[in-house]
Amino acid sequence: MNYTTQMDAARKGIVTNEMKIAAKKEGIAVEELMNLMAEGKAIIPANKNHKSLNPSAVGAKLKTKINVNLGTSRDLKDIDMELKKVENAVNMGAEAIMDLSSFGNTEVFRKLIVEKCSAMIGTVPIYDAVVYYHKPLAKITTDEWIDIVRMHAENGVDFQTIHCGINKNTIERFKKNKRLTNIVSRGGSIIFAWMEMTGNENPFYERFDEILDICQKYDVTLSLGDACRPGSIADGTDASQIEELICLGELTKRAWEKNVQVMIEGPGHMPMNQIAANMEIQKTLCHGAPFYVLGPIVTDVAPGYDHITAAIGGAIAAQNGAAFLCYVTPAEHLRLPDLDDVKEGIIACRIAAHAADIAKGIPNAADWDNQMSKARHDLDWERMFSLAIDPEKARRYRESAKPEKEDTCSMCGNFCAVKNVNRILDGKIVTIFDE
Repeated sequence: MNYTTQMDAARKGIVTNEMKIAAKKEGIAVEELMNLMAEGKAIIPANKNHKSLNPSAVGAKLKTKINVNLGTSRDLKDIDMELKKVENAVNMGAEAIMDLSSFGNTEVFRKLIVEKCSAMIGTVPIYDAVVYYHKPLAKITTDEWIDIVRMHAENGVDFQTIHCGINKNTIERFKKNKRLTNIVSRGGSIIFAWMEMTGNENPFYERFDEILDICQKYDVTLSLGDACRPGSIADGTDASQIEELICLGELTKRAWEKNVQVMIEGPGHMPMNQIAANMEIQKTLCHGAPFYVLGPIVTDVAPGYDHITAAIGGAIAAQNGAAFLCYVTPAEHLRLPDLDDVKEGIIACRIAAHAADIAKGIPNAADWDNQMSKARHDLDWERMFSLAIDPEKARRYRESAKPEKEDTCSMCGNFCAVKNVNRILDGKIVTIFDE
């Protein structure tokens, strides 16, 4: 039996190789995953042309996945450096890479990533159109916008962020409801400017059916972009954000009618007390499609530490139903991240995802923690290092201040609670200062 997309296969009861691999990673029956995919509540982004892909499933009832953004810019265009970031990200457990390159021969870099990278690959065609056509924004035609989507699909990217929810109605709502930080989405700001300068409707909205045909042909997952995501906590959950989300929910249904896989992109910046409600609103308006969130960043005053503000928000979001977290690095709002920034961002995001998986009851999620606790009980330092989310940093910290005795650390020494209670329970004497 033939199928066009992973969703089409799931609805026809066809078990694909991608489903088998993803279900094994989740530790669930492939039939359970297939049912979620048939309903649109889980996806496996897997472009037919991405031959090196090691597929993963994304959905609210599955393990929380993380994405890493990278790519060249006009100021920093070292392709080798970006490829190193890709390699490091995959080695550190990122399930997805988004190429946000905005300078140079972007197609060469994109093809290299697709050829070499086993993680899911995502792109934002709006960025690339400006680079590829190399002409004033207002001169890009509607056909050219759509052609870029087709080129990325042919290149083998697994998901594309398409900013199709910002249309003339959304823009009117935005203009009437003033924001502190206006539109902070790069793609959203570009298509907003194009619409204002040309007077035309958003081509990604106007010609959405053509985009669906492209996605169906190559099995590209649509990541419906949040052009109106809040860029400050003051703008969280405002009229523009919700207006766009309503539109994305309508477009989700249209995509599902053509068996095109969909996930929804979300905030952005917002106070912690709004995050859970936002997850529920999204699930309702977008019919349970997987939610992909940037952060959310929960305070605006921590440049240099936004990997922490985003991890706080990401953990809350994932606990309440977000399926996919986009990492944020310490360089957010400041510059293109370097290799160290990428590492810090990935580790913070993985901590958030894992903490959320424990909280939402993903089977066996806490096993890792229990193994670490056992190693701590046994004062087995090598085992602790091997289990650490960042083994290199854990080992470096301990070795930077070695204790007098190997079974302690330089913080507690003979005051070590674990050591002393173990000794008492073993029938030994504890004297602390004489030991």
